[in-house]
Amino acid sequence: MAAEESVRQQTECDGVNCLTYDEAIIAQQDRIQQEIAVHTPLLSDRLQLSVLYQEYAPDDKVYQEKIKDLHRRYTHIRRTRPDGNCFYRAFGFSYLEALLDGGPELTRFKEVSQRSKEDLIRQGFTEFTIEDFHNTFMDLITLVERGPAVSELLAAFNEQTVSDYVVVYLRLLTSGHLQRDGVFYQHFIEGGRSVKEFCQQDLFIGRSQYINNTDFNIHNPVQ
Repeated sequence: MAAEESVRQQTECDGVNCLTYDEAIIAQQDRIQQEIAVHTPLLSDRLQLSVLYQEYAPDDKVYQEKIKDLHRRYTHIRRTRPDGNCFYRAFGFSYLEALLDGGPELTRFKEVSQRSKEDLIRQGFTEFTIEDFHNTFMDLITLVERGPAVSELLAAFNEQTVSDYVVVYLRLLTSGHLQRDGVFYQHFIEGGRSVKEFCQQDLFIGRSQYINNTDFNIHNPVQ
C-alpha cells in the first residue's frame, strides 16, 4: 500500500499538477517574504544588546553565555531583514558607518571602489550588467563623503532599490575575488564543484530580485 501511495503521489506531481504545486510553493514563499517585509525593516535602528536576553529561555545556558560574551564587547545591535542578503547588507552598512568621519581610509576605499568596476570587466564581467550596481555603490560612498548623520545613511540602506543594488555589487565583488583566487578557494568548496560553479549556483541565484537564471554573465565571466 505504501508503494502504491508513493506512485500515486508521483503521478499527481506529473505535468500540470507538478507545475501547479511548484507555483503554490513559490506563492507561499512570496507571502512569507511580504509578511517579513511589512514587520521588519531592511536595517533597524540601534537596539540595546540586552534585548537578546529576552529572545532565549533563561535556562538555555549556551545562548545566554554567548550573549554575555557579546555584551562584554558590544553595547548595541542592529537587526537586518532575514531575506538572504543580511550578511552583505550588515557588512556594507557597518563599514560605511565607520567611514562617516572621513579620513584616509575613506579616500582609499573610494579609490579602490572606483576602479573595482574595471577590475571586474578585465576578469570578463560584462560592463552593461554591472554598471548600474557600481554607480549606486559609488553614489552611496559620495553620500558618506559629505559626512551625513547616521540616520541619513540608514535611510539610504532602507530604500529597497538602493540597498539591494549595493548588496548585488558586494556579491559581484565577492564573486570576482573568489574566481580571481580560485586555486586557493577551491579547497573550501564541497561537492566537487569549481569556484565558478559555486558562484553560479550559490552566490547569486535566488538571493536577489535583480538576479535570475538568465543573468549568468553577471557572475560567470565570459571566458
